[in-house]
Amino acid sequence: MADVTRLMVRLDGPGGPTLTVKGRVAWTLDQLLQAGEAGCTPIERPAPRWSDYVFKLRKAGFSVETIDENHGGSYGGSHGRYVLRSAVEVLEEARR
Repeated sequence: MADVTRLMVRLDGPGGPTLTVKGRVAWTLDQLLQAGEAGCTPIERPAPRWSDYVFKLRKAGFSVETIDENHGGSYGGSHGRYVLRSAVEVLEEARR
């Protein structure tokens, strides 16, 4: 499947606003939509600046929850799991 480059969506049901996101922010929204309730992490779906893309989605009006998770290994620590909490209907998409 090709990466999404632009999404036009309706946020929060039939009376909600119509928004268009582009580039990596659109890619991030697409990843969150695909992940559903399980959410996703930068470890599972690598991208350079997940936190910035999520910040921009939140600024646009999307509700995205961050769940802190611990991980082990040689470089143990923690990471965020992002879960889209807004109702989103995809109206139009562009992929490359």
